[in-house]
Amino acid sequence: MILVIGATGNVGRHVVPLLLESGAAVRALVRDPGNARLPEGVEAVRGDLTRPETVEAALDGVESVFLVWPGFAAEQAAPVVKLIAGHARRVVYLSAMAAADMFHGEVERLIRESGLEWTFLRPGGFAVNTLMWAGQIREGVVRWPYALAGRSLIHERDIAAVAALALTGDGHAGKAYDLTGPSVVTQAEQVRIIGEAIGRPARYEELPREAAREQLLAAWGEATFVDSALDYWASIVAEPEPVTRTVEELTGVPARTFHQWAADHADDFR
Repeated sequence: MILVIGATGNVGRHVVPLLLESGAAVRALVRDPGNARLPEGVEAVRGDLTRPETVEAALDGVESVFLVWPGFAAEQAAPVVKLIAGHARRVVYLSAMAAADMFHGEVERLIRESGLEWTFLRPGGFAVNTLMWAGQIREGVVRWPYALAGRSLIHERDIAAVAALALTGDGHAGKAYDLTGPSVVTQAEQVRIIGEAIGRPARYEELPREAAREQLLAAWGEATFVDSALDYWASIVAEPEPVTRTVEELTGVPARTFHQWAADHADDFR
């Protein structure tokens, strides 16, 4: 039995069918089983990571866990990791390439010290995060800072493919996998590619940092997070994100390009 935490999220929703195809028994921890829309054959159990006492029932008889930690804080992770370690043998944690500088690093530490057999998936930027531009794409112009910031964005399906392998196969214990797309694409190029995918031109208009900061503060509300994001985008103008071949090395299939991602999500931008 494999428990998928985050089964309705961007990655988890693709992990679940891959596990079913492998023949695994799959259970999903969800807040609302009635609205989870999970594939047939998946056992949905109600639970909430912010209330650790609700998680234990979902862990009964579980051997492996796919863990996605919600939000940007790790304060409540300790009791959840302890619960997982008391029932399961293996955990595959969806972390981040910059884990050491983020809350993910603390969750990784808790898992390492728990006695669990672990695998950490450390993707870089998620291609799916460009959906935040959907409203602007519909208007034909994306106003955003740092047009030349170079991203090696990864398709969520490729993260899911590696997760399914780590949950069902051998040889992944104690491994931390850096996962990226196959090439660097600037933010301006991303907008152009999305426009091509939807059959309607879209252009990028450079937004000054201070104007972008005001907009992001209104949308995100956390000054530290906004400044960190802006600093990061500025840094990858001169030094783009790295590209790894880990997806292809593990799955035998090249990582999907941003063009493929945009085609898959074209309807989300129309």
